[in-house]
Amino acid sequence: MITKFSPIIEGYWHDLFLTGDQIYHDEQLTVLVSTVLQPDRGLMLRQSVEGRLWAVMTPAIAGKLRLSTGLQAGFSEALLRQRLQEAEIRLHGADQLFYFSAADQQALLQQAPLAHVRQLHAEDAALFARFQSLASEQDLDDAYVELDHWAVFGAFADGQLVCAASMYPWDGKKIADTGVLTLPQYRGAGHARGVIRAISRYACEQGYQPQYRCQTDNLASTALAKAAGLELYGRWEVIDSEETNEPDA
Repeated sequence: MITKFSPIIEGYWHDLFLTGDQIYHDEQLTVLVSTVLQPDRGLMLRQSVEGRLWAVMTPAIAGKLRLSTGLQAGFSEALLRQRLQEAEIRLHGADQLFYFSAADQQALLQQAPLAHVRQLHAEDAALFARFQSLASEQDLDDAYVELDHWAVFGAFADGQLVCAASMYPWDGKKIADTGVLTLPQYRGAGHARGVIRAISRYACEQGYQPQYRCQTDNLASTALAKAAGLELYGRWEVIDSEETNEPDA
């Protein structure tokens, strides 16, 4: 089967959501129960751009939601979310998942480097520290850009670092998750787009697939992903961290 995205991406999400015992399946919804989920991912939902939903959960959570192998035809996303609400199981706000298509990756690899964007290294610690000092604590927490990550790139203007992005390997796979931060007074000038494309090109050259995630209500981050040439792959929801303690069997 020919797909728009890399087999690494397709294989990762296929394995994550199709490992376990299938207890419901139709054209719009698949529900599975798995005993091999990570502790902080006891319940996950993934929705494609077309609207198809996959749900996977531990046996304990399936029991709390009153799900069994005998689900009747016509079970739906709305009914699943209703049971989540009734059981008072909360999910994190959905992450949008963005990737480069195979065709766009080829264009990215052929793009000439930008003069004001370069990779950052340990010897850039002083200028990176100054960059961080000019950002708010909220922006630093949201972006999660660190100099000791697997790859770090930055854009320069007025003789200083004004935008930085970093990547780290995701789930032990050949996928590199991305964070980016631009100082407020330099936003809207295309610095983040240039840095995202530069660090993504580096990742591709190292055999990794760039991954960009943002909350569905983060319109600026969504616009940045699209401006950088990334395409929406789908949405991903995970059980809230406060819900990860398994209910009694």
